[in-house]
Amino acid sequence: EVQLQASGGGLVQAGGSLRLSCEASGFSFDDYLIGWFRQVPGKEREGVSCISGSDGRTKYADSVKGRFTISSDNAKRTVYLQLNSLKPEDTAVYYCAADRTSQALNALLLDVWAYDNWGRGTQVTVSS
Repeated sequence: EVQLQASGGGLVQAGGSLRLSCEASGFSFDDYLIGWFRQVPGKEREGVSCISGSDGRTKYADSVKGRFTISSDNAKRTVYLQLNSLKPEDTAVYYCAADRTSQALNALLLDVWAYDNWGRGTQVTVSS
């Protein structure tokens, strides 16, 4: 059974940093695309960043480029999302998700519909 657990959220002032972790189990990490998404109440869930478990290729949403960094430790089966220069508009529940379809892996999709496996979210709140 594919399981994903996000953690590391919290309350931080604007300009601050957080590191989110996504611990994965139940699947071969190298075969999957792992993505980070976020959602604000009343709005659609949006893709933030993703990383290929096999070759480490990454992709970022324009809104976080240069501020967020995704990385993975395959031995620990954990994907990290380093959030720097945080802004109040980054406030959201952050989720990690995984998918193994070739379409998602090849294109590094950041679309919600492309991911079949989701973990519980972790709240990030950025105060102004």
